[in-house]
Amino acid sequence: MNLIDLTTSKTTNLADLTATYLNQLGVKYVFGVPGGAISPWYDALARSDRQGGLRAIVARHESGAAFMADGYARESGQLGVCCATTGPGTTNLITGVASAYANNIPLLVLTAQTRLSSFGKGAFQESSPDAIDTHGMFDKCTRYNSLVTHPAQFEEKLVTAILAALRQPQGPAHLSVPMDIFRESTSGQTQFTNLEQLLTEPALVDMVALDRLSQAIVDVLNQGQQIVVLIGGECGNAIEHIVKFAELIHAPMITTPEGKSWPDPYHPLYHGVFGFAGHRSARQVLAGDSVGLILAIGTSLGEWSTDGWDEVLMNNRLVHIHYSRDYFARSRMARLQVCGKLTTLFETLCQRLEVVKQTGTLRLLKSDEAISSNPVSERRMLGQQCAPRHLDLDEPEKYRRNFNDSSGIKPQRLMCELTLRLPPETRFLADTGNSFAWTTHYLFQKGKGTYQVAMGLGSMGWAIGASIGTALAAPGKPVVCITGDGSYLMNGQEITVAVAEQLPVIFVILNDQALGMVRWGQHLTGAEPIGYRLPLVNFAMMAKAVGAESYLIRTVEDFKQVDYAMICTRHGPTLLDVRIDSEEMPPMGLRAQTLSK
Repeated sequence: MNLIDLTTSKTTNLADLTATYLNQLGVKYVFGVPGGAISPWYDALARSDRQGGLRAIVARHESGAAFMADGYARESGQLGVCCATTGPGTTNLITGVASAYANNIPLLVLTAQTRLSSFGKGAFQESSPDAIDTHGMFDKCTRYNSLVTHPAQFEEKLVTAILAALRQPQGPAHLSVPMDIFRESTSGQTQFTNLEQLLTEPALVDMVALDRLSQAIVDVLNQGQQIVVLIGGECGNAIEHIVKFAELIHAPMITTPEGKSWPDPYHPLYHGVFGFAGHRSARQVLAGDSVGLILAIGTSLGEWSTDGWDEVLMNNRLVHIHYSRDYFARSRMARLQVCGKLTTLFETLCQRLEVVKQTGTLRLLKSDEAISSNPVSERRMLGQQCAPRHLDLDEPEKYRRNFNDSSGIKPQRLMCELTLRLPPETRFLADTGNSFAWTTHYLFQKGKGTYQVAMGLGSMGWAIGASIGTALAAPGKPVVCITGDGSYLMNGQEITVAVAEQLPVIFVILNDQALGMVRWGQHLTGAEPIGYRLPLVNFAMMAKAVGAESYLIRTVEDFKQVDYAMICTRHGPTLLDVRIDSEEMPPMGLRAQTLSK
């Protein structure tokens, strides 16, 4: 993260001071909904915008603002910032903040309070500790949470919040600020001149555990056994080193659903997703008799990443590798647990393996032996195929050949078409529900595209807001939000933000007139079929009514009429209302087994 000189900026009040710090961090947008108590902060944003700095993006609901900040942070690698006024504005924000917390997304969350002098007096929308205590509500979903009660506290608490959000494990940090404190004048200069140093993460690795891992790798290879690499959602910064490591030892790679974005799915060593809606090929790799070690990297080993803590993964062949020790309690059966910065750890492992390769011996360097090498790994892309060649996807090509217009578009076919028709740099975001299941199993990004989900909390509608934040952070890149009719009915109003900002986000609605995951979960577990039906809604007409381009897609001919090159670059969003075959069951059988237990 590149910072600007912190000693030159002038400020007039504490709201302006906040804008100064965020500008110097390189943050471009603040997502929120204005209101009376938060108005001093919006005054500062207006002044910042006029000077070419921070700009306010007005969401339609505060949870959407938090989802937008989440998407912006993921795509930009910067701090996401969201804000809300006091009372219901703040409580509306909580779901989005909790989602970011569950997925380790760095947010600065600014909420307002009424004037300090009005605490306990029943002021309009009062949410002080003497009323509806919104500050207290954030205790369990933030890395740092504080109420500012004196102007002299503000700058130190602001910097503490920024540091807390960006240190590992990352997550939201919350400041609750009375409106009169935001308006308090300040001396004119920022006091923290070493913020860049404070934000620098040390490249710490447990070298004793790393040496043990190195020896375990040698032992397994000496015995003619195989090592499997399981790539989790926290591996983004280290993926090049992890893939290089796998290539050096010819280790098959699989991913968790959250980790699906990171490796090239067409790499010859890739065998698919293990976890919810995953692939049989990935499970078969783990279950192989020749497997001696399973390296689970950058995953918290939650339910959906482990197929409900399946013993094919959760056994004594497991090596759990993470930058935080917080998750090691979940891998008590593991042979070894290694803590450290993933980039440093796998760079070191690759260097040691290069020595083995160069010398023809199995001796690995210990932690105090220096070495430098820079081997070039080869990548492989398999052209215009629907899916990587190793994966058993129930013959996805048959959904391109056999298209039944009478029952709606097959979701499998839709995922194949999106893979083929959209550019390699497309950013895909999938919502909770059947959208997540279908995309995890059948959608494969190409080239430098990404695939993002938020399954820590599993908030419906997350992808709708997050796609807008992603588009703002990646101008000129196609962004596709894949969501269901249930999620869109919750949060679909945020499409008007994409209209206002002229963002080329493509909203793909899987329209089956149902809360699909509820429906199929009830079916698979033998529960009563209740509460899942939704009315048939013409989302294409709704989109046109708010100024978006839209297409109603019932048949393959409708699908072919869409000019995908145009909608990826137009100034404004496009909505595809896809009437999918409602009788196609998503790949969620193992989830049903967990619910049954």
